[in-house]
Amino acid sequence: MIDELSARLRAPDYQDWRAKVEATGGCARPVRLTGRSAILDRDGEILTERAGDIFAPCGNRRASVCPACSDRYAGDAFHLLRAGLAGGDKDVPALVTEKPRAFLTLTAPGFGPVHTRRTTKSGRVIPCRCGSYHHPDDPRLGAPTDPDTYDYVGAVLWQAHAGQLWHRFVIALRRALAGHLGVPARCFRDVARLSYAKVAEYQRRGLVHFHAVVRVDGPDGPGDPTPRAITAEILHAAITSAAAVAVIATDRPDGEPLLLGWGAQLDLRQITASKASDVEDDAGQISEARLAGYVAKYATKGTGTTEGADRPVRDVEHIAYLDVSPHHRRMIETCWQLGGLEQYEDLNMRRWAHMLGFRGHFLTKSQRYSTTFRAIRGERRTWRVRRELDALDRDTWGESGAPLDLDTVTVVNDWRLLGVGHQNHAERELAVAIAERNRQQRTTRRRTD
Repeated sequence: MIDELSARLRAPDYQDWRAKVEATGGCARPVRLTGRSAILDRDGEILTERAGDIFAPCGNRRASVCPACSDRYAGDAFHLLRAGLAGGDKDVPALVTEKPRAFLTLTAPGFGPVHTRRTTKSGRVIPCRCGSYHHPDDPRLGAPTDPDTYDYVGAVLWQAHAGQLWHRFVIALRRALAGHLGVPARCFRDVARLSYAKVAEYQRRGLVHFHAVVRVDGPDGPGDPTPRAITAEILHAAITSAAAVAVIATDRPDGEPLLLGWGAQLDLRQITASKASDVEDDAGQISEARLAGYVAKYATKGTGTTEGADRPVRDVEHIAYLDVSPHHRRMIETCWQLGGLEQYEDLNMRRWAHMLGFRGHFLTKSQRYSTTFRAIRGERRTWRVRRELDALDRDTWGESGAPLDLDTVTVVNDWRLLGVGHQNHAERELAVAIAERNRQQRTTRRRTD
């Protein structure tokens, strides 16, 4: 490693390589491309162009794979979530702050006793059922106290159906709200709209739970007032009843019926308008800014020993070499075994074995909750084009003093793939160091501001 670092730092093309890495923000696994790109005006005249080899960000949301792209994803997720909470930006009106909203956490049911570390309100650690006082970093936390009796089949089947179970919850919630409005469930969309954004987070026991922001709009979306009959209290009551009735029926490998529902623990909080402190108060209410950052954090959590593997499992023999805990290895093995049974063919469980059976997206939202990742990334691309135009050695400003209309500019790209990732571990470590420096600089600027 030291020799590779020394060779990279002394290489004649080091400055050029570093500039490429800087352009990606320090991506740890860049997409290497070669070709050309040009910006043309309305007459087809080339305003600026570049050719050669470049790096493009990998875009992976997992911090364990690429810290730089994970940070970028977290920033985009924050703006997407905040827009739906506070409004006034990203084409979402400020009216949303006056609507019934709730922040809820839906958890998985229990499939057997696991090692835990609970504390009292005063901070005193409560002993685990095994009799031990576990350290916060104890690898046994979340693992079964008796692996032989733990219901691994039920756990991974629940995990495989978690996305469908959320869908059932949303249907039940619409029905409950329709009941309060006195209309048939099929007519709910004519009088109101349920908007939400949710994030899946792994617990230490390897099962996901969902954090979600739920809002009730008028039928035309965030700019349409909510029906007066729907209040924050009504929304909370509807969420509670929907969580209790949402269920999916399936079968175990031996044909025994299995009902899959949510766990008994439902965390439900009221969302308040942002305050100067942006913190959670004693009544369990949480502010918009704090909540957006809180949920965005879970959208970018990396996968490690408490969650699964970073890449799909291609062969059963590979499972023994994965860097995961014995408990999560057992879950992966169970997924692989069930994936070989015809009755679970539709679940495609072997493909998702590395995710412990979870087949859903980590961050999803309803259509009209707020803006989209595509729109946010489009704004970033537009900003970059404007930056390139402003850096030209020519007049890029109209006679009125305003910038040229970007609608009259055409960007032509012609790139082909060279490969993915850095050439060696030394280059990756240097890129990660650049990403960490950028993160520290952003943190310093926020604290200064």
